[in-house]
Amino acid sequence: MSSKLGEYLRVRRERLRPDEVGLPVGARRRVPGLRREEVALLAGISAEYYLRLEQGRDRHPSEQVLDGLARALQLDADAETYLHELASSGRTRRRRPPRPERVSPSVQSLIDNWTTTPALVQGRLMTVLAANAMAVALSPFFAPGVNPLRAAFLEPEMREFYRDWDEMTAKTVAYLRSIVGAGVDDPRLAELIGELSLSSERFRMLWARQDVRLRTSGVTGLLHPQVGPLDLHYEKLALPSAPDQMLITYHAEPGSPSYERLQLLAHLMKPPSARTRVATATPVPDER
Repeated sequence: MSSKLGEYLRVRRERLRPDEVGLPVGARRRVPGLRREEVALLAGISAEYYLRLEQGRDRHPSEQVLDGLARALQLDADAETYLHELASSGRTRRRRPPRPERVSPSVQSLIDNWTTTPALVQGRLMTVLAANAMAVALSPFFAPGVNPLRAAFLEPEMREFYRDWDEMTAKTVAYLRSIVGAGVDDPRLAELIGELSLSSERFRMLWARQDVRLRTSGVTGLLHPQVGPLDLHYEKLALPSAPDQMLITYHAEPGSPSYERLQLLAHLMKPPSARTRVATATPVPDER
């Protein structure tokens, strides 16, 4: 019976082309990607031992073996970290009961004071634990209690909201693997993956790829129903006092069209009376 480590090795092996590692393709090749014995040769281990790893008969290879496999499979830093976590996940450890995820009042106060910067806090499985008014104005799926990962695959509005939906979903699933690490036996994670796998063909395909990428900053293209297209920079910042929580902020380049539209969104959030006061206080240029 294959282990999660063995499954990961198999998927990565099948996704790597022979010419990518300097091996001849050959006309008689009948397997996708590399053969087991080719990976073993590149990793500097016996083909028999590699077979035991992939079949789950040996689940705890040494650090040196894992380093060799990472080189052979051309894993980047995030994927190599994930490989090491899978190899250590089966060792006996004391399982702690899950604790309720709560955001500290100081963090909530901090993001509430950012009146023009959308900000939210996500828990371990990416459910929103806290959000400021700008985040909810940016998308109702950024409200507390909502899981944006689930919404991305199951809510039709999210296909319109993300102008780069295909790219975003691929990055998000790879990011999920990176943050849960080897804890793929978490019952809450299993429930989430089960729901998405049953309901979304794209999620099934992306999860099966076993991509791992801890991307904590970048630019995303959005289409807001009120203010139009937005190109926003995002930052994901770990909260030291809550290791499983991530503070996420969105901002636009000052002076850019997206910046002006984000300011307009902040203005539209204000009650009509407040908007009138701002308009009245704005000086009118003298045309003489």
